[in-house]
Amino acid sequence: MFHRNSIRVAVLGAAGLAIVVGVSTLASATPSHQSSAAVTAYRNSTSSDSTVKPTVVLVNGAWSSSDSWKGVIEILQAGGYPVVAPPTKLHGLADDSAYLASYLKTIQGPVILVGQSIGGAVITGAATGDPNVKALVYITAFAPATGETIQGLTGLNPGSQISDDPTAPVPTALSPVPYTLSDGTTTGVDLYAKPDQYRNLFFSDRISTAQAAELAATQSPVAPQELGEPFTGTPAWQSIPSWYLVGDEDHLIPPATERFMAARAHAHTIEVDAPHAAQVTNPGTVANLIEQAAAATG
Repeated sequence: MFHRNSIRVAVLGAAGLAIVVGVSTLASATPSHQSSAAVTAYRNSTSSDSTVKPTVVLVNGAWSSSDSWKGVIEILQAGGYPVVAPPTKLHGLADDSAYLASYLKTIQGPVILVGQSIGGAVITGAATGDPNVKALVYITAFAPATGETIQGLTGLNPGSQISDDPTAPVPTALSPVPYTLSDGTTTGVDLYAKPDQYRNLFFSDRISTAQAAELAATQSPVAPQELGEPFTGTPAWQSIPSWYLVGDEDHLIPPATERFMAARAHAHTIEVDAPHAAQVTNPGTVANLIEQAAAATG
């Protein structure tokens, strides 16, 4: 069931100063496989509204898939939002951002663009110059500036458990899998998260071993260049209002780094007792933040 909890909201400025206020907001630790009864309860708890709502575009990160948004999608659709979750290619930040930018051109009307983990870096590039994108929402996500890399931001502060050595070409929690395509000449490497570390790295051991194993089995791998390729262009958060969810128990991106990126983006920020994959463990909280962004920019 959904319940009301008090969580901290910090509106962070460029200098990194935080004004912390207490607010009552919808929070849920219900996993993404929540029952239809819970969604019905959420629908009945919201007031009917004939206003046309923006399309919410959800962008997953590495080692997950669009399915990770299932719980969030159910809640947003129950609230009357059009929702799409296109797959992230994960073969390079520039290519991923260009692909998403092209996809966004197929959507009519206003868009709330949401990115989780590396998906945050993708939306940071894709939204620049798109007048339909009214808000960016970062869920335990990378929000890079020009020239920064995913690997560099991961090692910016201590605390990431993806590697014992943040500068290593292949982080210790990942397994490289080489491949050759049918032409016989095109080769490459995909990086997969190791199954025995998956539950701790992404969920801080907050879901069952069986569910973690299922999600690890369906993960989307990432190309090494996704982690080491510098972000180019102008970050969209410089011109588009942003919201940010910091996961206080994130084992992949150190929370201190999340706070830094949120402050730099002048994001409306909440801090939640949640792991890296907060969209799975806390779908109600994530959906509520997205709705806040939609209401503020609508």
